[in-house]
Amino acid sequence: MSEDLTLMEAAGRFLAALPDEERIASQAEVERFVRWCGADRLCGQLRAPEVANYADTLVGGVADPTRRAEAVKRFLSFAKKADLTSTNLGTHLRLRKGGPAPAKTARPAPKEIEMSLEQRGALESELASLKAQRPRIIQDIARARADKDFRENAPLDAARQQQAYLEGRIRELEATLDRAVLVEDHPPVGDEAQIGSKVVLRNLASGTETVYTLVRPGEVDAAQGRISYESPVGKALLRHRAGDEVEVSVPSGTLRFRLERVEG
Repeated sequence: MSEDLTLMEAAGRFLAALPDEERIASQAEVERFVRWCGADRLCGQLRAPEVANYADTLVGGVADPTRRAEAVKRFLSFAKKADLTSTNLGTHLRLRKGGPAPAKTARPAPKEIEMSLEQRGALESELASLKAQRPRIIQDIARARADKDFRENAPLDAARQQQAYLEGRIRELEATLDRAVLVEDHPPVGDEAQIGSKVVLRNLASGTETVYTLVRPGEVDAAQGRISYESPVGKALLRHRAGDEVEVSVPSGTLRFRLERVEG
């Protein structure tokens, strides 16, 4: 496989490539799928039985299960085309027709998420802002429904998609804050790679350099090069200094890096 991205990083790349309307329609379900599987897991670790089991969450009164399943299938197809998975796992996502879903093994309790007071404040502000938008979107839907021609009611579709994205993001923020554990933030000191350090890595096989910032899981932002210290690369780098060589085990083998620089 060409890259080793986490499911959340891959989802971000997939959604960023979509047109605005399609992204709004797909984001909530794709992120729900990623969280269900484990946002910090590598794409290459995803297995067909997990995808098949996810289909069971889309039955039993869930609104519009077919559309939701299609959003996940498109994401999994993207993952295969981007060489993030060895096969198109979307073929295993099949909705069950009738009958109760088989009993599923109990999933472990969600992990706590460490975050600073500043980060929690930012999430709480975003949550409050999103909740404040609810009345406006409800009004937009009501106005669009006033148009009796539902055959080509683009404003109604857009308002519903925006509502779906809004509610999905609200649920995500609430779940994150429920698991939040406050930790005191200390700036990195010394020349060891720590949480908050910016590191420059050289791939010893290809010679390419990559810049990462080690952060807590709740602060990951693939677009900004912010990776979790609990990810395979993050774990390998912690407490190492410039000049150290590290190995990272990935599904496709072992990658070797040299730590060129550590910046606070």
